Amino acid sequence: MHEETIEIEGMSCGHCIQAVETALRSLAGVEVRRVEIGRAVVAYDPATVSRAQIAAAVEDAGFQVV
Repeated sequence: MHEETIEIEGMSCGHCIQAVETALRSLAGVEVRRVEIGRAVVAYDPATVSRAQIAAAVEDAGFQVV
């Protein structure tokens, strides 16, 4: 498992945190360690999911990965 902190723009409240967490948990091979305003810490299996797929899930939830 590879652990990474993802910087995210556009988050401002608890609803934003929940939306990002839900998006990340929907991906196979991703463990959500922590989500807070402005960042998420995840562990993922690069053989199952790519960082680009993780970023796409966050962006599909309405936020921007920096």
